[in-house]
Amino acid sequence: MFEQTFKNIDDILHKDAGCSSELDYVEQTSWLLFLKYLDDLEKDKATAALLTGKSYNTIIAPEYQWNTWAAPKLDSGKIDHNALGGDDLKDFVDIKLFPYLKKFKHSAESPDTIEYKIGEIFSELKNKIQSGYNMREIISRIDELRFRTHSEKHEMSHLYESKIQNMGNAGRNGGEYYTPRPLIRTIVKVVDPKIGETVYDGAVGSAGFLCEAFVHMQHSKGKTENLTTKDIETLQKRTFYGKEKKSLAYIIGTMNLIFHGIEAPNIVHTNTLAENLADIQERDRYDVVLTNPPFGGKERGEVQQNFPIKTGETAFLFLQHFIKMLRAGGRAGIVIKNTFLSNTDNASVSLRKLLLESCNLHTVLDLPGGVFTGAGVKTVVLFFEKGAPTRKVWYYQLNLDRNLGKTNALSENDLAGFVALQKTKAETENSWSVSVADLAEATYDLSAKNPNKKEETALRQPIEILEEMKALDEESAEILNSILELL
Repeated sequence: MFEQTFKNIDDILHKDAGCSSELDYVEQTSWLLFLKYLDDLEKDKATAALLTGKSYNTIIAPEYQWNTWAAPKLDSGKIDHNALGGDDLKDFVDIKLFPYLKKFKHSAESPDTIEYKIGEIFSELKNKIQSGYNMREIISRIDELRFRTHSEKHEMSHLYESKIQNMGNAGRNGGEYYTPRPLIRTIVKVVDPKIGETVYDGAVGSAGFLCEAFVHMQHSKGKTENLTTKDIETLQKRTFYGKEKKSLAYIIGTMNLIFHGIEAPNIVHTNTLAENLADIQERDRYDVVLTNPPFGGKERGEVQQNFPIKTGETAFLFLQHFIKMLRAGGRAGIVIKNTFLSNTDNASVSLRKLLLESCNLHTVLDLPGGVFTGAGVKTVVLFFEKGAPTRKVWYYQLNLDRNLGKTNALSENDLAGFVALQKTKAETENSWSVSVADLAEATYDLSAKNPNKKEETALRQPIEILEEMKALDEESAEILNSILELL
C-alpha cells in the first residue's frame, strides 16, 4: 500500500516546478505525511479517551484539521469534489496553515511535547509544491493511507526509511543523512542499550541510530507487550537525545522518530560543535553514544577553539565531543574514517592517545569499501567504554567475497559472524588482538593490519610460463625480420 503510493507521489512531484531533486521529494512528502499521521494519532487518542470515559482536546483547531482543509469527505467516504484545489489550496497552505502550525513552538507548554515539535517542524519547513493541482493529487494519495494499527505504522516507518535511503543515494548532501541500516542494527546489538539508560547522537541526521535503538530496547523484554507503563514512558520521554545542525536532516530525523512511535523526540536543532567542551557537566552526559559523525568537513577556527585538540577535521572534533559526553562506564559505537587509526599528524596522534588513556577501546570493526554508497572512503567502527584505559584491542576485518555497491548492499548476514565472535573476542583468520603496550608511543598507530592473513601469490602453471616464453620468442623473431627487411 505505502510503497506504490510513495512512487506515485514522487511521479507527481517530478512534474512540479518547485521540486527538483530526491531531497525535495522527501521533504515535501514528509510534511503532508506528517499531518495525515497526526490526524490519525488524534483519532486514536480521542477513541482511547472515550473508552476510559475521559474527554480529549484536539491539538489542531477544527479549521486546520486534515478532514477540513485537505480531505473533507462525502457520505460515500470519498473526498468532496468541492474541496480546496489549485491556487486556493496553495494560498491556504502558504498563508494560513503554515503560519498557524509555526505558532505551536511558542504556545506549547514545554519542548518535550508534540505541540512544540509541530511548531519546530513547520518553522523549519516551507511548502515548495508550486501547483495546487499537484498538491491536491498528492493529498488524495496520502489520504488513502492509514496509520492506525501497529503493522500499518511499522510498514510506513520502514518505507520512510527507504525514502531516506533514496535521498542518500541521490547525491552528496543526501548521503550525509543515511547510514546503512544493517550496520546500525549491528552496532546497536553490540552496544546493547538497556531501558533506563540514555542514548545520544550528536550528529543525528535522519535519526537512524536512535530509531534502531528504540526498536532494540522495545524488544529487550522479549515482546513489546512485556514492557510496563513506566518502561514505555521512559522510552518515550527520557531515553533518546540528539542534535542536528542542518535543517532538512533535523526535520527528517524528528519525523522519522515520530513515525517510529516516539511522539516528542528530544532532538535539538543546533551545531553540536559550537558547544565548548569545558562547559559540559556531569548532568549533560549520557550512558550510550551511537553515531556516525560527518567526515571530510572542515570547521572554522572559532569552532576549533572549543576543543583541547585543535583540528579542522569535523569527525575528529565530534569524537572529542562524544568522549566528553559519555558518563563513566558509558558505552559507545562510533563510525569513523579508517585513516583515524593511522594518520601521523599531531591531532590524530593526540586523539588516539586520549581515546586509549580515557576509554577502553575493546573492539574495532574494519569495514570494506563500498559500505557507504558514493562516499569513496573506507570506515571502521570504534566500540569503547569510558572510565578505564585500553589494555588490548580486538579487531575484526569484514572480508566479503563480493564488491559492495548500490545494487549489492551490506546485509545483516554479512555482519552476523562479527556479532557472534565479538562476545568472546576469539582469534580467527579475520580477527586478532593487539596489546596497547606493544604500540609505538610516538604514534599510537592502531592500523588494522591482519597478522593472520597470509599474502598469497598466485603461482602460474609451468606450461603457461613456457607458452608465454614461446609467444615472446616468436614476437621477437618477427620484429628482427622486419628490421632486416628494412636494411
